Amino acid sequence: MISGEWIRHRFQRIGIWWGEREPLVLLVSFLVIAGTWSFIEIADQVRDGDTHQFDNWAVRSLRRADDPSVPIGPQWLQEMGRDATALGGVGWLVAFTLAVAGYLWLDGKSHMATLLLATSGTGTGLAFGLKSLFDRPRPEIVPHLSHVSSSSFPSAHSMLSAVVYITLGVLVAAVVARRRLKAYILTLSLLLTFVVGLSRVYLGVHYPTDVLAGWMAGLVWAMLCWLIARWLQRRGDVETAE
Repeated sequence: MISGEWIRHRFQRIGIWWGEREPLVLLVSFLVIAGTWSFIEIADQVRDGDTHQFDNWAVRSLRRADDPSVPIGPQWLQEMGRDATALGGVGWLVAFTLAVAGYLWLDGKSHMATLLLATSGTGTGLAFGLKSLFDRPRPEIVPHLSHVSSSSFPSAHSMLSAVVYITLGVLVAAVVARRRLKAYILTLSLLLTFVVGLSRVYLGVHYPTDVLAGWMAGLVWAMLCWLIARWLQRRGDVETAE
């Protein structure tokens, strides 16, 4: 039988453990929990059809009222949308990941480079696994302005951008000493992820909820990778900031 003393002892140990955690680690842990909850909520609403009306309205509002095949805005904005969406393609993400991993390896941080490749690769597998699980049809209310062949939820471009860019950002920032550089790297990774997601809705190949769910799943993955990197750095298995 569990006694009151045993329960108090357990809560005291949990309190001691929680109090010993770094504030940043606690914040990242909260983001993981909040992001996971958000993804589940979005997925439930999408599965129940609660977002269908909003999704269709949002996609249609980005096209000309008299011709749904033409997106709103000048011609150069359309070209920028196609350029932005390419940044979330598998080919470009692989090239970018290898480039950053090569930089870390040349900088003497081979363990962090290995961790980066492992986390990016497994995150990519997770993204396509989730798409197969939900198997949501693509938007049909407007013509697609980008070639697509897989299901819609979550947006792989959005999730992979978050998985790769934010993971690269947090891992590279973890081995950079200057705070200004850390802020620059993280801001750039978030900006790239945001632009890619918006371009998918603009091109009519994803609903907003697809993109939002992709962002949430990718953010959770990136934060988990940061926690793993932090733990390995404390153990001395991965390089730290110089």
